[in-house]
Amino acid sequence: MKTHIFKSFVELTGSPVSSALLKQVTTSRISKPLIKPFASFYHIQIDEAEYPIEQYTSLNAFFTRSLQTDKRLIDSNPKTLISPVDGVLSDSGIIDTQQQFCVKDKTYSLASLLGDADKASRYTNGYYYLFYLSPRHYHHFHYPISGTLVNRYALGSTSYPVNNLGIRMRNDVFSSNHRVISELSTDFGQVAIVKVGALNVNSVRIANSETTCVKGQDFGHFAFGSTVILFIEQNDAFKPEEVPITEVQVGDRIGEWQS
Repeated sequence: MKTHIFKSFVELTGSPVSSALLKQVTTSRISKPLIKPFASFYHIQIDEAEYPIEQYTSLNAFFTRSLQTDKRLIDSNPKTLISPVDGVLSDSGIIDTQQQFCVKDKTYSLASLLGDADKASRYTNGYYYLFYLSPRHYHHFHYPISGTLVNRYALGSTSYPVNNLGIRMRNDVFSSNHRVISELSTDFGQVAIVKVGALNVNSVRIANSETTCVKGQDFGHFAFGSTVILFIEQNDAFKPEEVPITEVQVGDRIGEWQS
């Protein structure tokens, strides 16, 4: 029964009814007794949380928890690109000349994802990283490089699961789901940070609208399932880290501009 309940929190379809019910239950105090078994079921590192687990008043409050300030080491080299999230770095590679990128052997259109062919063209021959955040991960997102926020906009209304099952079952999961795109102008070119929500709760929450972005700065969070995709403008000096499909944490180095 416990397995069925927790899986329903993160694997529901985009039904407005079920998602509205999910949101109502998990944000209310009646969900507080579920926090400890949820943390145990997903092997969450509760010692990293900002507050003791007993202080969280709902499952959603615990799920969207901040961390203690010393729990993530940010690579301070101004030329390095860092992971913006805790999660699984599940795909990375070159954005081709057709403005396409691959995830799990499926090809996706960057123009569809960003909602504009002109915006997508900036990243032709650039590089992308895809991070999947499971229920056990810390669900805040941070800036991967310092720069200036030049654009932020939202697309999509319905959200479907972004786990492996959701990706296999839908060909347009990233370009149809609700998503919030932040574009930064940096010393090395433009970087797009795409936060893809999951479930119909459209769970991307932006913390502030400051235009000065500092590498490692927390600027929002997800509620429940989520994916972050980074797009890096083409720059011959950029060298990605040789990393396999692996767990990463906020602050881990994933690339460097070497000039």
